[in-house]
Amino acid sequence: MPIHLLWGDDDAARSRAVEALIERHTDPAWQSINLSRLDGSDPAQASQALAEARTPPFGGGDRVVALQRSPFCNQCPADLADQLEAALPLIPDSCQLLLINPGKPDARLRTTKALQKLVKAGQALERSFQLPAVWDGGGQLELVQRTAGELGLQLERAAAEALCDAIGSDSARLASELEKLSLYVGAGQAISLAAVEALVGSRAANALQVGDALLAGQPAQAVALVDALLAANEPALRIVATLCGQIRGWLWVSLLDQQGETDVNAIAKAAGIGNPKRIYVMRKQIRGRPPARFLVLLRQLLEVEAALKRGAEPGDAFRDGFLLTS
Repeated sequence: MPIHLLWGDDDAARSRAVEALIERHTDPAWQSINLSRLDGSDPAQASQALAEARTPPFGGGDRVVALQRSPFCNQCPADLADQLEAALPLIPDSCQLLLINPGKPDARLRTTKALQKLVKAGQALERSFQLPAVWDGGGQLELVQRTAGELGLQLERAAAEALCDAIGSDSARLASELEKLSLYVGAGQAISLAAVEALVGSRAANALQVGDALLAGQPAQAVALVDALLAANEPALRIVATLCGQIRGWLWVSLLDQQGETDVNAIAKAAGIGNPKRIYVMRKQIRGRPPARFLVLLRQLLEVEAALKRGAEPGDAFRDGFLLTS
């Protein structure tokens, strides 16, 4: 299939897919002629991509045209839409046009409809690369396991759960840490919980200690712990993501306990927690605290996240979120 629609906010996974397609379809000896990397935010380069995709390759392998920030499914100008519709039937099987964008295709656009028609007919391939939300523990566990699989690595279940706690939805850091862990344990060896704790776990543990302090009603201690993490160059949004995952788990356990659910496997599944044994520990942590308490903590974290995305200084964002709204 010569047309590939690749979208989603998981930049690392999307990039791996692009490089895999390039490796599969091009001959390294002819890449300098048959491989083009273009930026669709420039209309001239978007138009150039369509022209090159209609040109048969030279020498061995296919021609690959990778168009980052493709405009064809997101706010596509009328003139480019016309060019795309004219080009689609003229792209030979020996050319691969990669239309890449972090945003979900706008189904209302005629260009999206044209591409989706090809997908349904089996003449184009669509793949999405979406990061799980910070509160989606099950999605984060799936992300860890899928990334390990893509990298050809074996990962123990407990190690995958520890990576979820440590990294959350940061797929770029996840891939980097998995590669380090692979070197640490040796070729062909499964990555263990001990390996994750040795190489990755310290900062995550500190971030989880922030949540423990908030749960205990000690916002000043939480701020001090955050300051230490920030001083160690831990990204502020990563701290927020770790805390959201931790508090989301507490909320689910609290809600289901309140409803009389006693099956730890059912609670773990609903909460997106891979190891049901963690439920026993979480129950002890939250004993005597109503679900409303965790909703308040999540609201505080959303305020911190909003302040960070508005450009607030990280330390100030956490102090205002934890101290002024506690």
